[in-house]
Amino acid sequence: MSFQEARLSMRDWIATDGHVWLHLAKTLCAAFIAMIVAMRLELPQPRVAMTTTFVLMQPFSGMVLAKSVYRFAGTALGMLAALVLGAVFVQQPELYALALTTWVAACTALAVRYRQFRWYGFVLAGYTAALIGVPAVADPDSLLIATLTRGAEVMLGIVCSSAISALVFPRHASATLAQSLDARQARFAAFAADVLRGRLSRLVRERRFADFVDEIVGFEATRGFAAYESPAMRRGNGKLARLNSAFMDACARLHALDQSMKRLRGSDALAPFFEELAHIFERQPLNEHLERYKATLPKRLRDAQRNLPLTDRATELDFTTSAELLYRFIADTIRYVSISDERPAPRYEARTNRFVIGATFARTGIVIGATAWFWIVTAWPSGAYAVIGATLACALSSASARPSKFIAQMAAGAALAVVVGYVFLCRVYPAIDGAALLCAMLAAPLAAGAWLAMRPASAGFGIGFCVFFCLLAVPDNRIVYDPGLLLNNGLAAVIAMLGAAIACAVLVPPRTQWLVNKTLDALRAQAALACEGKLAGIGERFHSGTHDLMSQLRGLLTRRSREHRHALSWMLATLEVGQAAIDLRHEARMLDPQRFPDALRLAWSTALARLLRDIAVLFRAPDSATLRRAIASVVGSIIVAEDMLALVCAERDARHDMQRVLACLHFIRGALVDADAPYLERIFPPHAKKPSASGD
Repeated sequence: MSFQEARLSMRDWIATDGHVWLHLAKTLCAAFIAMIVAMRLELPQPRVAMTTTFVLMQPFSGMVLAKSVYRFAGTALGMLAALVLGAVFVQQPELYALALTTWVAACTALAVRYRQFRWYGFVLAGYTAALIGVPAVADPDSLLIATLTRGAEVMLGIVCSSAISALVFPRHASATLAQSLDARQARFAAFAADVLRGRLSRLVRERRFADFVDEIVGFEATRGFAAYESPAMRRGNGKLARLNSAFMDACARLHALDQSMKRLRGSDALAPFFEELAHIFERQPLNEHLERYKATLPKRLRDAQRNLPLTDRATELDFTTSAELLYRFIADTIRYVSISDERPAPRYEARTNRFVIGATFARTGIVIGATAWFWIVTAWPSGAYAVIGATLACALSSASARPSKFIAQMAAGAALAVVVGYVFLCRVYPAIDGAALLCAMLAAPLAAGAWLAMRPASAGFGIGFCVFFCLLAVPDNRIVYDPGLLLNNGLAAVIAMLGAAIACAVLVPPRTQWLVNKTLDALRAQAALACEGKLAGIGERFHSGTHDLMSQLRGLLTRRSREHRHALSWMLATLEVGQAAIDLRHEARMLDPQRFPDALRLAWSTALARLLRDIAVLFRAPDSATLRRAIASVVGSIIVAEDMLALVCAERDARHDMQRVLACLHFIRGALVDADAPYLERIFPPHAKKPSASGD
């Protein structure tokens, strides 16, 4: 092998497997430094500091720093909760255990509501209180000392993790973020070209739109923790937020244009425009070509409209609708690829259905409460570890779509940790001396656990092994050679986690059809938000909420299953009708009411209000009656809008305003009577007669 080939091979290894080994080395380094410093400071449980590093370490510096901030806040809140509850329920173990259970359940439920790294802050606030307060149930006099020492150990782990991640061969998410942005723009441009040329099947198009959902949500998470890495990233955070918002708009516009190409006859006259635009998407720089194309587009569209048959009003309206969608798509794509505006950064709104939050609270409370009750009633010597095991299992699995599987993996990892810990306690620790040799012996099992934790398929095994090996088997400042204690505590934790896994599989698991339907109802309700919400910032709230809910459904449903495709169809229908309703509301506000007589102005305001109300009702409760009523409202609004257009046809600006309003209405009507619409599939069987575009 030549020197050049060896250099290229080494570069490829560093870019792939090298990152894995670097992350493992940094994780072990942070863990051992935390353990040694805790021993030097004579903290009672260095293993807690060590456990903190394994929970905190992430591949990117910004992820560790963001996690550290929320862990610091969550730990402080958990310490305060343990002290307050201990003071209120002093020498009342039953009430103290009940209050701790309620606190942990509430924090876990809030973690489900506020996801990403905020999730971790709420989880820490819950199980830190349990780690401090559960041992103090039987010994309330030690509560204050336990709180202070536990806080010092956790903070030491935070400092070590952050320092090693930021100073030792740091990996910055900002570089990865820039690469992902370029790759996403290239994928979007290629996809748009294929859609405009009609090359893709409906199934392929839906899957590509679903992939964009994951990219949008993942980008938002990356943007959040990348802001912790440097002042430059914090200054550019608003621009990145606008970029993600513009990408959501462009995706929705592309889908709407794709639907108009399928539904509307006027799209045939626009076929040359679609081909020209597809060619532009294959060229660089994209924004410059789009700007030039957009500048000449209105005149060319007017010329093409003059060549339409004068007597065919339906074709003319179809053409106007498709042309308006084409223009809006180009405008939103330019905003996405250039992002030169300085508007306030949009706020990404994560949505979680309240029934999902309530189910998480109930499930966590029942599991921890039952374990604590059994411990107190039976005076189980290792019951404290059973409660801690149940708490950790419920808290760490709250972000998983399959918590029972994740907890079962944690239990298996904890069982292996007990076996390995027994070997270390009986054979390894008595035969070694010194911190260096201790770190060398601990490196292999902890590295294996950290390696498993890095992979989504085996994350539960790795987390369970690392956490419970540290909690059960890593030596404290004053080591206790008691294998029986280790086995009893480990067995208690494993049994509690197995019980938690069974409970999470039985007590309203996240994948149960009832909860999935509630999340789907919340997704559909986003269309009602588009019709009824405040116009200020409604586009950002609508798109972010819709994509976030769909991301949750993609985690709950099996990919490429019938249920997943049904949910995806609802997302696309919600996006196209909701965006059209937002456009309609904006365009309606631009109309000059003084140009129309009072009777016609009143008829329009009444028809528009009825239309928005009926669409909101349809998406909240789709059935045959609400569908027919919504179609009839759209048709009625079109009739009134046609009368208004006839009055201002001689005034260019007013005519264009009314034509844009009619385009929105016509697109909504086409969406409601589309044969592939999910509400039609739900309401009408294949052999049933579907409603016509006239609403009859």
